[in-house]
Amino acid sequence: MSATLAFCGTGLMGAPMVRRLLAAGHRVRVWNRSPEKARALAADGAEPAATPAEAAQGCDGVFLCLTDERAVQDTVFGAQGVHRAAGAWLVDHSSIAPDTARRFAAQLQQAGGRVWIDAPVSGGVPGAQAGTLSIMAGGPAEAIEAASPYMRAYGGRITRMGPVGAGQVAKLCNQTIVASTVNAIAEAVALAQRSGIDAAALNSALAGGWADSTLLQIFVPRMTAPVDQLLGTVATMLKDVENVAALARATGTELAGLNGVLASYRAAAAQGLGAADLSDIVRVAWPERPGPAAFQEPS
Repeated sequence: MSATLAFCGTGLMGAPMVRRLLAAGHRVRVWNRSPEKARALAADGAEPAATPAEAAQGCDGVFLCLTDERAVQDTVFGAQGVHRAAGAWLVDHSSIAPDTARRFAAQLQQAGGRVWIDAPVSGGVPGAQAGTLSIMAGGPAEAIEAASPYMRAYGGRITRMGPVGAGQVAKLCNQTIVASTVNAIAEAVALAQRSGIDAAALNSALAGGWADSTLLQIFVPRMTAPVDQLLGTVATMLKDVENVAALARATGTELAGLNGVLASYRAAAAQGLGAADLSDIVRVAWPERPGPAAFQEPS
């Protein structure tokens, strides 16, 4: 059945998610802090709203896909935030700290009665475009069941991990693996090129072996040639890795391998690469990374 839904946050991930909802036959009101991004979706059939409250008015379901905790707080609890519009549930696809998700859930329940579902995703822009995202959900089972038919427009797998906050814990586990693997690929690329072999051939050479992975096949080409579209930024990953480190401290979990990974992402940010594509983490191990013309097999 078609529904009227609200979607706040129409950036790299949010825009293709909205398009999938529209293609599934739903009416979608959209809001974004940069209004031009929301207006750009009007050509696809979305209805831009002036405020989050206007987008959420009369909608049972509200979706968020925002950059960080501050953006989520402002969008939901600001003067013209979602909390001003009554409804059944809110699904937050943003990646924020688990404790923050629990605090926001209690605050929203008290303010407007909506049930909070924390549902971070994995799969990147290609997954959003293809409708194959993995969704890790935390919240009441009945609320997740109610929201799931709509999330299936862009999600290939929806897994309830437990109560509110559990989805964010699962996402931090995901990011522990992703951030570490991308950093390891970057270091392997730097080691290969500095050792006199063509780093761009690594993904082919390692295909089918134990080092092979989706990340290897995506990031070796992106680290050894120009990229034409962001998949995610260094700053976003650093935010998630900082949250992993905070969760590890809070739970008394020793993550020895995370220390070096965190140092790499902090170094990248310190070099001014925060807004750069995630593949630019390679510049920490390979600061002299040349332009595309120099990526040639040695003679």
